[in-house]
Amino acid sequence: MTSIAPEVLRQYQAARESAAAVDLSGRGVLAVTGPNRQKFLHNMLSNDVQSRRAGEGCLAALMDVKGHLVALMRVLVAEDVVLLELPSDRLRVVEAAFVHYRVGAPVRFAERPTRVLGLLGPQASARLAALGLEPPAEGAESHALRSWGGGEARLVRAGDLPGPGFVLQAAPEAAPAILEALLSAGVPLAGREALDALRVEAGRPWYGPDVTDANLLHETGLLAQYHSATKGCYVGQEVVARLEARGGNVNKRLRGLRLSSPAEAGAAVLADGREVGRITTAAVSPRLGPVALAYVHRDHAEPGSPVEVGGAPASVEALPFGA
Repeated sequence: MTSIAPEVLRQYQAARESAAAVDLSGRGVLAVTGPNRQKFLHNMLSNDVQSRRAGEGCLAALMDVKGHLVALMRVLVAEDVVLLELPSDRLRVVEAAFVHYRVGAPVRFAERPTRVLGLLGPQASARLAALGLEPPAEGAESHALRSWGGGEARLVRAGDLPGPGFVLQAAPEAAPAILEALLSAGVPLAGREALDALRVEAGRPWYGPDVTDANLLHETGLLAQYHSATKGCYVGQEVVARLEARGGNVNKRLRGLRLSSPAEAGAAVLADGREVGRITTAAVSPRLGPVALAYVHRDHAEPGSPVEVGGAPASVEALPFGA
């Protein structure tokens, strides 16, 4: 098996067996205020925002009218604000789209200075409680403010991590102390290599490396988590509904690849000598060896389909691996 650095192995094992921290500083928070904030977001996003009460949340997508994904985000409803956590480089794009559709609605948007940290693993809840950060009530994307070092951090049960876990949204000046407390308690910080291995195994694509504005929600395998089938109109809804009526058939789908040798993001996936896909994230899993996430043409997307990457044989896998 391809060798794995001892530190990467330690981080990976901690995330699977106990707990590991994750630096999510590439994410930011957009605050949405105003009396009609939930109604406005409900009409914009793919999931049900209107029915959420304070302390509840959901994962959702913002699409354009052609169904292309402008951003994937976490929606957190609080007493007087709705907080949207999404990649920092999409904040201005999302805000511009909201301003375009606002048309006089009494809603306002402002980036909220925030450092986002993650904690994943079966002992994540216990590790937080030991630091005095009691986890919020059970429920997808449930959240609560917790006091920390004279300030506050919002603790969220996060459904977009590769395994059970939480994100903490803290003021930039408070986050380093929280991270240091976790490290001092023996929780390692998982780096890119360990995190990518965990994400690929779990079939957890993220916006940026695996999902872009060229993708449709049906292609990503995230429809069930990011979409409400019972809500009314929203931007891109006609495309989603049309695909659902056709059985969700799209030309390509995100799949796992089991590789015979390590690959790189962007590598071509071949079948019968022609390109049928591209790798988005590649990793070396301590459990499975070289693996990857890739969009694969529907003609070769069935699990078990033989393909080739970098001149070496590979096979298509269902996500998550072992499903």
